[in-house]
Amino acid sequence: MIVILGSLAFGQTASDPVQPLQPTDAQQQEDKRILGVLPNYRTVEDSRPFSPITPKQKFTIAAKDSFDYPVYLISGAFAALYQLDDQNPSFGQGLKGYGKRYGAAYGDQAIGNILAEGVFPTLFHEDPRYFRRGTGGKWSRTGYALTRVIVNRTDRGNWGFNYAEWVGNGTAAAISNFYYPGDTRNFHDNVEKVTVAVATDAFSNVLKEFWPDWKKKLHWGSHPK
Repeated sequence: MIVILGSLAFGQTASDPVQPLQPTDAQQQEDKRILGVLPNYRTVEDSRPFSPITPKQKFTIAAKDSFDYPVYLISGAFAALYQLDDQNPSFGQGLKGYGKRYGAAYGDQAIGNILAEGVFPTLFHEDPRYFRRGTGGKWSRTGYALTRVIVNRTDRGNWGFNYAEWVGNGTAAAISNFYYPGDTRNFHDNVEKVTVAVATDAFSNVLKEFWPDWKKKLHWGSHPK
């Protein structure tokens, strides 16, 4: 792990602070959907000169990831899986039980996104965007993508520990204790919620890393959605 973090995470630094800039047209073109559905609002190419974003832009990214329509579909899928597995039995079954699981699943995603992509990146002066490498071997790029939940860029452009990811999702798990039943308000279940959230973000990073490559092979539409 130390070797991976050393070789993949801390490759570039920027010693001098730079003033926040508005995203360029090329950066805005990154705002598209993976497979035409999954939100992809915070991906930029790592090969471009680094320009920090403002707190307002961080919250805009968080809001898009929290309130875009595919999030409701994804929440529905998670709720269906939880119902099939009968997680949180006190929610019950049937439409009523599904409705409760749906609300909880959506709350997990929306609150986690707002905190991990908006609130804590602003407080910790971190950049919530995913900086796509786009070059190198498949395994190297996969390792890079997965470790972005461990390290991210600061507003100065340096690589550092991704406090926003872990503190944000940890805080979201703590908040979820208010709307989950009492039998899941324990340390083990909260750790599991954080693990699922971070693992989901890591998998999402892999999709963001390779989606442009897959898109070319699939001859997908040339314009972002």
